[in-house]
Amino acid sequence: MIADGHGKAVGFALAPGQAHELPLAPDMLDSLPAIPLWVVADKGYASDAFRERIWDMGARPAIPAKRRDAPVACPRWVYRCRHLVENLWARLKEWRAVATRYEKTAASFLVVIHIAAAADWIKC
Repeated sequence: MIADGHGKAVGFALAPGQAHELPLAPDMLDSLPAIPLWVVADKGYASDAFRERIWDMGARPAIPAKRRDAPVACPRWVYRCRHLVENLWARLKEWRAVATRYEKTAASFLVVIHIAAAADWIKC
């Protein structure tokens, strides 16, 4: 999921099965309406290639390094904003269909997530 600086959903991609979301992340960056100042992500997205992709688009990555990697510059004050995405997931999971994933197909589950996100945008 991509969220804006106010914690509202901007885009979604659904990874197949138990696959990690990192391969989908560069394509998600292309769906942004404008180039952000910072791209904030958790340690799961810590890869040199993804950081380079963020630098190449003109933004700055705020992604902490994993324990096994060399430390990278990640300002704490920017990384603290990651809670906005966590709060967005909490609001979306208030919808029972999102929290339990009753839908059998990925397409119908993605539709439910889009409806929940649209309702979250309306609530402002």
